[in-house]
Amino acid sequence: MIYLVLFLQVILLVLGQTLWKIGISKIGQLDSIKAYISLFKSPQVLLGMLLFAVASLTWFYILSKMPLSKAYPFESLTYVLALFVGLFIFKEQIPLQRWIGVIFIVIGSYFACK
Repeated sequence: MIYLVLFLQVILLVLGQTLWKIGISKIGQLDSIKAYISLFKSPQVLLGMLLFAVASLTWFYILSKMPLSKAYPFESLTYVLALFVGLFIFKEQIPLQRWIGVIFIVIGSYFACK
């Protein structure tokens, strides 16, 4: 059960980052105070912040149930999910060495969480 909650927390983090990217893409370059202020008017950025808050509360629950040294390596799966978000949502090109790196992350997470 706790691993399901941990996976949910990882998904919340990636969804939050995805919403931030969408919101920031609509704003453009963050090269002025006005641009930074507009972040707080973006529904995507605000929803991303809410998801991060929920993810933080979920993380507190996780830490109350399992050791940090066992839970934290699972967080590296955010890199894996973010790579797929970049590929499918943002149509980013993913070079071979990044795919190889993600394979190492998955293998490392598996062994670190055992």
